[in-house]
Amino acid sequence: MAGPGSPGGPCAPAAVWKRHIVRQLRHRDRKQKALFLELVPAYNHLLEKADLLANFSEKLKSEEVISTPNLDSWGEFSGPGSDQVSSAASLRAKWQEEKKGLQLVCGEMAYQVVKKSAALETLQSQLEERQGRLEALQACVVQLRETRAQQVRQLEERQAENAAQREAYETLLKQAAHQEAALRRLQEEARDLLEWLVQRKACAAAECNLRNERRERANQARVSQELKRAAKRTVSVNEIPDALEGGTRGETVPLAPAVPELLERETCEKWKRPFRSASATSLTLSRCVDVVKGLLDFKKRRGHSVGGAPEQRYQSIPVCVSARIPTQAQDVLDAHLSEVNAVCFGPNSSLLATGGADQLIHLWNVVGGRLEANQTLRGAGGSITSVDFDPSGSQVLAATYNQAAQLWKVGETQSKETLSGHKDKVTAAKFKLTRHQAVTGSRDRTVKEWDLGRAYCEPQSHLPPPSHGALHYSAAMALGFMPFPFSVPHCCALPAFLATVVFRGSRTINVLSYCNDVVCGDHIIISGHNDQKIRFWDSRGPHCIQVIPVQGRVTSLSLSHDQLQLLSCSRDNTLKVIDLRLSNIRQVFRADGFKCSSDWTKAVFSPDRSYALAGSSNGALYIWDVDTGKLESSLEGPHCAAVNAVAWCFSGNHVVSVDQGRKVVLWH
Repeated sequence: MAGPGSPGGPCAPAAVWKRHIVRQLRHRDRKQKALFLELVPAYNHLLEKADLLANFSEKLKSEEVISTPNLDSWGEFSGPGSDQVSSAASLRAKWQEEKKGLQLVCGEMAYQVVKKSAALETLQSQLEERQGRLEALQACVVQLRETRAQQVRQLEERQAENAAQREAYETLLKQAAHQEAALRRLQEEARDLLEWLVQRKACAAAECNLRNERRERANQARVSQELKRAAKRTVSVNEIPDALEGGTRGETVPLAPAVPELLERETCEKWKRPFRSASATSLTLSRCVDVVKGLLDFKKRRGHSVGGAPEQRYQSIPVCVSARIPTQAQDVLDAHLSEVNAVCFGPNSSLLATGGADQLIHLWNVVGGRLEANQTLRGAGGSITSVDFDPSGSQVLAATYNQAAQLWKVGETQSKETLSGHKDKVTAAKFKLTRHQAVTGSRDRTVKEWDLGRAYCEPQSHLPPPSHGALHYSAAMALGFMPFPFSVPHCCALPAFLATVVFRGSRTINVLSYCNDVVCGDHIIISGHNDQKIRFWDSRGPHCIQVIPVQGRVTSLSLSHDQLQLLSCSRDNTLKVIDLRLSNIRQVFRADGFKCSSDWTKAVFSPDRSYALAGSSNGALYIWDVDTGKLESSLEGPHCAAVNAVAWCFSGNHVVSVDQGRKVVLWH
């Protein structure tokens, strides 16, 4: 290591600035000394002249005493030395003049000496001040050098850390590249697997359709043969009115076996008149038409679909006669990891389902005014937008943002079925009142009706074209056969007014706007849309049967238990009650402070249809009286964020609300 005096040592910079200071001091000395170089010799010369003058004056005084002339009595000089006296006087005068001049010069020189002394003292004070500043600067330089050395060390450490982090970053980049490659491979495998699954499902559907078609063709052939035999029979004229009356008024006879029993009765019967009536053949067709028409009317009155077999319906859900208005919050929970979008009570009022943006559905037991966790349903794959229990309470249906609806069985954590087919977010999913059927609405401008038994939906609804000599009507279903067209003789072809739309139990309805919510009645599907309209669809046909415009985008729909009134919530911050019997808006609910916070804000009827309930963006719950239209109550407290959805249990005792701040609140 270099020593303090070595040029490369740590003291080398100190020697440099010291030499610089010495050079500056020497330069100042030379400059200050140059100012006095002329003054000091002049002053010395002046002193020499003063000494000479003093010696000369003393000499003159001694000579004057020696050579003092004798004055006469007249006061005049006498004798031969008068010339010398005059010369001495002149010398004395000259001397006096020179003395005065020298005194003036001495005064000036003394003044200059004093002035220069003062300047010297000033320069000395400045020098001392500069020396003090120099010492302070030297101390600052030392401190700055120490700081610089410390920063250099820190820089070296940071550079070393940066190099290590750069290496780690490059390693992470390589790992990320490998992970991305693996992800792409997995995505390709998943896409291939999905395509394979779709192909398998398509093959299975094609096989099922082929089997159904074969079965239907066999049924068609059998029906055609039976109708041919019936057309060839001879019928007594007196018996035709009885047959017609039996066909139109036999409401107690089951629908499917009606025609076979009639044929069997005709085969076994012995005609009372031995001759064949001329009008028998002409009345056979009208008799068949009246019989089938009467049987179809009978099926309609029984509440079955015109185009389907007898439907398996759920048992009716018991509903309270009088609901109670909630007054206080009994339980408050942070139920989800993010905002909660949907809530629904089970038919027994003791089971509750909540769904949120964390892709989870939580089931809760309502016990003693508290919510107790039951189980968590997983596998949604996207944010939950809607949840619904089937009327038996054994299944849960949820709409998600992953372009599908998920079906769970209560008690199982994993999804039972995935209803995929939408091309955008699914915003609503509801069970129908018939078993194994559900309806979904999406932002892809479609409403789909699903066959849950097959987890299948027709890509689009269609109308089979009517053809001459063929039947496309609901009597095929009434006779117990599949709704494919079957051929009959031209003389027995039914009139066109009996032809109806063939409906297979699942379909896709194309609409003109986003669907935000759907509800289902016995034979009707109601959808609320982003274009400020509510559309009504007949379950037995593909067409929209009615459109009711409202002000503002429709966010939710709620159908009363008796299916006579519909409650809609829209973005114009109003709730509207629609009378389905008259198809008009009966009441419009508004309130100060009530504001619809989002396109999925849900409002509901009370179980007895006496009240309407909705949550607001300020976290409050508003309850209106349906009959009077007045605001009955406003509940505030636990919610600190906008309320997304509310639910009123079927017993009428509890209300649950969920908000964007993860809270679930049970009201009593």
